[in-house]
Amino acid sequence: MQIKQITIEGDHDDLVIKRTERGAVLCAHDVAIHIDRNDSREDRYGVAWNAAKIVYGESKKGEPNATNSMIHDVFEMIDRVAGC
Repeated sequence: MQIKQITIEGDHDDLVIKRTERGAVLCAHDVAIHIDRNDSREDRYGVAWNAAKIVYGESKKGEPNATNSMIHDVFEMIDRVAGC
């Protein structure tokens, strides 16, 4: 089974993750971020960390207002759509 698109409802905006031929693209706030399925795990986690700020909001320090497991949930959704 392949998932082509997931929409995560966030506090301020929705995060849309769409499958592409090479991986996935994340769309939110009129910004698109491309992820290649061959990117390192650390690179993909960095994108998930930033995406968690869209979904859960930001703290005063500029970090995601989320626990590490919440960030990993976003990371897993990105990997699932990208086919990693």
